[in-house]
Amino acid sequence: MNVETVKTWLDLFTDEVNQNKEYLSELDTPIGDGDHGMNMARGTTAVKEVIAEKNPTTLVDIFKLTGMTLVSKVGGASGPLYGSAFISMAKAAGETDDLGELLTAGLAGIQKRGKAEVGEKTMVDVWQPVVEAVQKNELTSKVIQDAVEGTKEIKATKGRASYLGDRSIGHIDPGAMSSGYLFEAMLKAGVSQ
Repeated sequence: MNVETVKTWLDLFTDEVNQNKEYLSELDTPIGDGDHGMNMARGTTAVKEVIAEKNPTTLVDIFKLTGMTLVSKVGGASGPLYGSAFISMAKAAGETDDLGELLTAGLAGIQKRGKAEVGEKTMVDVWQPVVEAVQKNELTSKVIQDAVEGTKEIKATKGRASYLGDRSIGHIDPGAMSSGYLFEAMLKAGVSQ
């Protein structure tokens, strides 16, 4: 993995979020604030702009810049969660460029910030199986899609969706969906071990 492939990954993620921002907000409407798509589009677009402006040359710098930008530009819980993931990846990138280790650090950052575990209908329900698949060198689009779809049948016990109780069942978690876009973009960009 190098800075150029990460730039491609983040560009593809930005494109995916912007193309699907209405859908992300639709997913967020019944179980959240209805603004996940717009928030993520604003944040990822800001990341693209700041990377173009500052032109980071190390993995540490590009992940840190991404994380700090997402924290400051994305509203709601998503900014701090995605930001924590990338900031944690930046810290890990000082020691390794192994994708599995970097994503493990990102997941740990999300869990530390959000106090979420697998099975609570959050982005963790996508990050965990993706990290496990990357560690085994078995990540495919199907693994990502199955993880995203799997959130539909989970009863939310974290975040705003948890207020709905059983009514949260039957809806894909919007943070899980945007995480799905993140990992699909990673596959398309050819980011690998």
